Amino acid sequence: MSDSTTTLLGTGFYWQDLPVGARFRTYGRTIREADVSAFTATVGMVEPLFTDEVYAEAHSAIKGRLVPGAQVYAVAEGLVLAATAHGTGMAFLQASMNVLGPTLAGDTVHVDFEVIESRPAQKGGRGLVRTRNRVINQHGVAVMEYEPLRLMAGRDEG
Repeated sequence: MSDSTTTLLGTGFYWQDLPVGARFRTYGRTIREADVSAFTATVGMVEPLFTDEVYAEAHSAIKGRLVPGAQVYAVAEGLVLAATAHGTGMAFLQASMNVLGPTLAGDTVHVDFEVIESRPAQKGGRGLVRTRNRVINQHGVAVMEYEPLRLMAGRDEG
């Protein structure tokens, strides 16, 4: 049974709860071989480096099953959003991104992120929050960095 005094668990942060300088770390996620196959099939990413092991073995400068950068980003976003914006994220507005190194099937990644901008939106009690997100592998090496700008719900102050 629910009433107005019951707190809903799992709700993300409101923009007012994310001041500039706040830092967070997500849990990790291992990207398995099956994940790479499912992702490349789902999005139609038929690049031989991702779909043809014989080709990749002969032509890739990196040995092992490469994970597409788009998939690393998608996994990172899943980790971040589940921890911060469940029910409070309203829109993804913009991002810059740099792939810093390869991710291979079997790697475990987590995201370290810091709030670098947090301000009210022009209307509706909402706010804009930008973070600097670093995707880190199990060796402590950053493999991607990106800075998304999100529209976040505001806490009802009334």
